[in-house]
Amino acid sequence: MPIELSDIGQRGTLLIGTSQSLDAVLAESVNSGGLAGVVAGVWSSDNSYIGAFGEAAPGVPMAVDTVLWIASFTKAVTATAAMQLVERGAITLDEPVGPIVDYLQTVQVLDGFDDDGTPRLRAPVRPITLRHLLTHTAGFGYDFADATLTTFAGGQPVPAPGSIASYQWPLLFDPGDRWNYGINIDWCGQVVEALTGHHLDAVLAQEIFAPLGMVDTGFVRTAAQQQRAATIHLRTEVPGRGGLVPIPFELPENPEFVMGGGGLYSTVPDYLRFTRMLLGGGTLDGVQVLAPETVDLMSRNHIEGMTVAGWTSSNALYTNDVDLGRDGPQGWGLSFLTNLNDSAQGRSAGSLAWAGLANTYYWVDRGRGTTGVFATQVLPFFDPIALKTFRAFESAVNGI
Repeated sequence: MPIELSDIGQRGTLLIGTSQSLDAVLAESVNSGGLAGVVAGVWSSDNSYIGAFGEAAPGVPMAVDTVLWIASFTKAVTATAAMQLVERGAITLDEPVGPIVDYLQTVQVLDGFDDDGTPRLRAPVRPITLRHLLTHTAGFGYDFADATLTTFAGGQPVPAPGSIASYQWPLLFDPGDRWNYGINIDWCGQVVEALTGHHLDAVLAQEIFAPLGMVDTGFVRTAAQQQRAATIHLRTEVPGRGGLVPIPFELPENPEFVMGGGGLYSTVPDYLRFTRMLLGGGTLDGVQVLAPETVDLMSRNHIEGMTVAGWTSSNALYTNDVDLGRDGPQGWGLSFLTNLNDSAQGRSAGSLAWAGLANTYYWVDRGRGTTGVFATQVLPFFDPIALKTFRAFESAVNGI
């Protein structure tokens, strides 16, 4: 029996899926002790499903409306706001963004360190553009995924969380030279703020969340949403329950720098409304957020000749080593991973996908006409059990 997802989130309806194969995949990960809790949903034009299993917090059942930290799911939303501005003629993909955001004009490239540990910095050979930021080719990185940035950070004063200074990292290479995952789209969010004259949270709420009926998505949780929030777990060597240990986790409230690359909370039904908009060529339930040609543009591989390999962890609490090429060659669109060949899970070539640090994953398969969102709340990223479950879930959706 299909479940209609279009109303979930608008009315807060709690619906559990009835597909035995999908139920079994998700339930097994919890029953085996591998995951504390999981919620996942999928939509196509003729069928849909959502299921929740295990616990959202110790003693609290996971529900389809459990509020989750979706982390880098945020990137596609921020990119959508930026592309709305491209549609309106406020900016182009290839004009320099330095004149719009001061730091992007003055940022320097880190070329290594002197013998005494002093960073060697120089001006980049070309300016950063919006396309660079959206494709992770501007040169920014993450310190948890790059040992050079870890070394650099160790020699600097510790900035306050959520401050502008906490994002003022040097570039690792000249803009446009290669792909490297990092805080690029956080800075894209600053471009959006500068062009609109409004904080990013207000822009996203007005231009994306309200039109799409995403009632549980935002940078700050209400008191009611706090009551539905999932606990984040850390996988450790502690015996029992898969080594999962609940850990305290809070993002800075009222930050100076709104984290456009990873600061959103949401629910699986809410984020499915966003991915369904992309699947629908920019429109959901008669509401147009992007033009169809813009979604087509965002979906193309924009980094031909570059390699999307992944990264080596420099902080085991946040991420494992990540190999993005294990399923074949990958490209990158305007904020999305794009698989260049059909995947082992049956995902069509040219589909869109990405993930969040606490092991949330989504895909938009325009070839098959399906989109899915899978979420648990466990660190570090690329958790083998979460990843195996997500892949099994997508395979079951596609009948693989």
